[in-house]
Amino acid sequence: MNSINQEVFEKVSGVLQELFELSADDIRPSSNLYQDLDIDSIDAVDLVVELKKMTGKKINPEDFKSVRTVEDVVVAVEKLFA
Repeated sequence: MNSINQEVFEKVSGVLQELFELSADDIRPSSNLYQDLDIDSIDAVDLVVELKKMTGKKINPEDFKSVRTVEDVVVAVEKLFA
């Protein structure tokens, strides 16, 4: 990951830890949100709401339909600033 990716990853990781009481050790870019981290569709909505607060940007739910891994979340957040 480049430095911007790492910064975004750390912020996303922090949100996941806070919202879902996950261990930082469990959160890797390749971690599947649903299978590895036990996040369900309701949790995913909470994640989008929290990311909106964090970024101050409107997040299109369509952009998150294909999100499966933590890295996918990082890429989606980066797109908000592209």
